[in-house]
Amino acid sequence: MRALLRTLLAVIGVLGLVVVGAVVYVTTFFDPNDLKPRLIDVVREQTGLELTLDGPLAWSFYPRLGVSVADAEAWLPEQSADEEVFAALDKAEVSLAFAPLLTGEIAIEGLTLNGMRLNLERDVEGQGNWEVLLERLDERSEEAAEALAPASAGPAVNDDAGMRVALNVASVTLRDSEVRYRDWQRDLQLRVTGLDITGSNVNPQRAFPLKSSFRLSAYPDAAWQESDDVEPEWVSSVRGESRVRLGLRDGRYELENLNLETSTTLAALEDRKQQANLQLRQLVASTETRRLEIDGGRLDTSLVHPAAGDRALALSLGFIADLDIDEQRLHLRSLELSGPDDLDLSGSVTLTELFEAPRYTGLVSLAPLSLRPWLARFDALPETASDAALGDVALTSPVQGDLERLNLTNLTMVVDDSTFTGRLGAGLFGQSLSFDLQGDHLDLDAYLPPAEPAAESAMLRQLLGRMAYADEDQEAALPIAWLAPLDLAGELRLERLTALGLVIRNAELAVEGREGVHQLSRFEGQLFDGSLTASGELDQREETPRWAFAPRLERVQVVPLYAALADQESPLRGRLSLDGDLTTRGETRGLMTRNLNGNVALRIDDGAVFDVNVSQELCGVVAALDGEEMSRDWSSDTRFERAEASFTLRDGMAHNDDLEISIPGIRLGGGGEFNLATQRFDYSAAARLVDSADAACRVNPRLERVPLPVRCEGQLDEDSSEWCRFDRAAFQSALGEILRDEASSRAAQEIEERLGGALEGLDERLGEGAGRELREGLRGLFN
Repeated sequence: MRALLRTLLAVIGVLGLVVVGAVVYVTTFFDPNDLKPRLIDVVREQTGLELTLDGPLAWSFYPRLGVSVADAEAWLPEQSADEEVFAALDKAEVSLAFAPLLTGEIAIEGLTLNGMRLNLERDVEGQGNWEVLLERLDERSEEAAEALAPASAGPAVNDDAGMRVALNVASVTLRDSEVRYRDWQRDLQLRVTGLDITGSNVNPQRAFPLKSSFRLSAYPDAAWQESDDVEPEWVSSVRGESRVRLGLRDGRYELENLNLETSTTLAALEDRKQQANLQLRQLVASTETRRLEIDGGRLDTSLVHPAAGDRALALSLGFIADLDIDEQRLHLRSLELSGPDDLDLSGSVTLTELFEAPRYTGLVSLAPLSLRPWLARFDALPETASDAALGDVALTSPVQGDLERLNLTNLTMVVDDSTFTGRLGAGLFGQSLSFDLQGDHLDLDAYLPPAEPAAESAMLRQLLGRMAYADEDQEAALPIAWLAPLDLAGELRLERLTALGLVIRNAELAVEGREGVHQLSRFEGQLFDGSLTASGELDQREETPRWAFAPRLERVQVVPLYAALADQESPLRGRLSLDGDLTTRGETRGLMTRNLNGNVALRIDDGAVFDVNVSQELCGVVAALDGEEMSRDWSSDTRFERAEASFTLRDGMAHNDDLEISIPGIRLGGGGEFNLATQRFDYSAAARLVDSADAACRVNPRLERVPLPVRCEGQLDEDSSEWCRFDRAAFQSALGEILRDEASSRAAQEIEERLGGALEGLDERLGEGAGRELREGLRGLFN
């Protein structure tokens, strides 16, 4: 046994001396540069690349056996030598483990690439210059797999030589490399610089650790050449690490516990850095099935933008992904987006036609949250009458769309105390909006700006109103500019709508428009036991917006309507019917009021004026003229059957001259004007007694012509008790005219009686008719 061991040791020693001697001989007497032509031929045969080796090939023996090459460049098969190289490197070095050589295996101990440069291009047709290389490598993939297989798992590369290549690389290093990608189809250029990749114990049978870092820059010009004057649109520093499994035989590649950190600077945001961290528990890619699967994915971001204030916005997205390249389908499951202020959005999405016209379908659900802090973060929180407005929002819906549009096809949405269902669609860049929704109720007043404090005095309100009128050029414009480029089509149905204090039941509206012209094609509902309809149009094709609207009211109760609009008790009751056709111009309320034109006709049926009885006042005048006293009981109100008036509006001034109110036994009419901008009015009315079956009191025929004139003037925000007064001067003038007429009539009658006989004799002497003509002439003198 001892002799056998000595024999074996001797044999091993001899073999070792032979190998060492061979290595010494090769490294001493054999010039590796003689292999350059053969190496160039092998590269051309395996990849189709045209290789040039300007630098030397060198052997190394200690501390490890290896070979290195410097200054290598490679061109694609159809490239000319004067074009930019497809790939280049400053230095490449391969070292072999010495001990496996004694057993007939080639074990690569280290692989190092320094200063690699790669130029990738996609032409205007979408063809990549690297695709030819991939096709060539794919044709020889089986040969490569056999050559790189471990000695224990595959046949020898050269059975005659008996040497096997064992792919168990102790260290793989890529240093200071660069990749440039030009996309002429999208006019885009990406540049990867400072690319470093390190891996240890690289083996296709086991997972091995891999680390990388690089700097990625994006330029909006595919034709750009390197220049210090060109600034990238954004620059991102990337660091990543993972455990990698290479399945060279079955084409299955795995990344385990991937952690990728990025820090991105946008040129438009200067020094504000966007942080992102991607973590994947497992990523599996199969070249055979052309599928990619991700499990346990999570993307954590910290975003900074001036629109969101100085605080970074931290968002976290969890997901599971399944990508089928051949079917161009990506399925994202278990989506969970979380963030500050109770953000919790979940769902799933499937994307199809990924490389042509991407589309998606899925389901989303937003847990209840308050929108107020989110709007405040982006300085978009509107001033609302209710501090609780937008404080409770949630939704769930199937979702579908493409890169330009999002559609919620079966939406259920809760906004505060309101619930909406239906369909909602929007352009992702704000170019379109469509909806078909129905809801239980909506208090629009809660979302409008708060009303002015009620404690202001009438004088102060009047002063402020005049100041606003004088400075209307400085008034904030209505927020309508966003509507001009919008394609709009929508319908909304509500069981109850509260707007401007009005409670409208069974409200329905339809809107549409595009290219700067938008219409309220239908608005209708039930208002205070009556009905309300309206239509309108907004034209923003010119610098000054143009408006048109046509309101309609049918038998609406006046008392609650007035109380809702004026926030005070109504001075009359009845059922109001109104028909208007109005136009105006401007983008502020002041300009719109001043430029208002059109016509409005109104009618009030079965009404009454509170706290005044016109019949009592007129009958009191009649009794006083006749020297009598009234003894009946009177109502405190003036009831009327009908009140009608039509108004013509010109540049904010409303003119009326046909007011008519039908009161039993009284005819009331008048006219005047109202300035909508200053809210001042000047109106004259007169009441006359008429002899009718329903007269309020007995009327002497001679008093039917006596009017009871009333003058109303003032401003709407003043005390209404000061608006109207009895026009004593007009009354005295009318009464005096009647008295003069009666005096003249009595004088003419008395003269006629005294001259009656003489006039008859005059007929006999002068002819028939002479007396009658004289009698009419005398009457004319007194009239």
